[in-house]
Amino acid sequence: QVQLVESGGGLVQAGGSLRLSCAASTRAFNTYTMAWFRQAPGKEREFVAIISGRGSNTRYADSVKGRFSISRDNAKNTLFLQMSGLKPEDMANYYCAAGGIFRTSEKEYDYWGQGTQVIVSS
Repeated sequence: QVQLVESGGGLVQAGGSLRLSCAASTRAFNTYTMAWFRQAPGKEREFVAIISGRGSNTRYADSVKGRFSISRDNAKNTLFLQMSGLKPEDMANYYCAAGGIFRTSEKEYDYWGQGTQVIVSS
């Protein structure tokens, strides 16, 4: 089983930047599609960004295009989400997930981290 641990969440002013990290335990990290999801209070979990095993393919939710960048360091078994131009609507708990296919639906992911909270002040 793949263990995922997120870190890097915190309080940021609107317009600021923050980088989230997700450390994975598996030695087969480069075989997994990785993704970020988020869930705001009172709302359902939503897709944020996805990256293929080798990092060659990425895709983003329309709400974060141009502001967020997903990347991975396979040598360190780590996934990243670089967030810039943060908006109050970005405030949520952010979760990393690992799956076997390049899809944006959360039901396609088998492994999840516990989440890290992002708070955006204005």
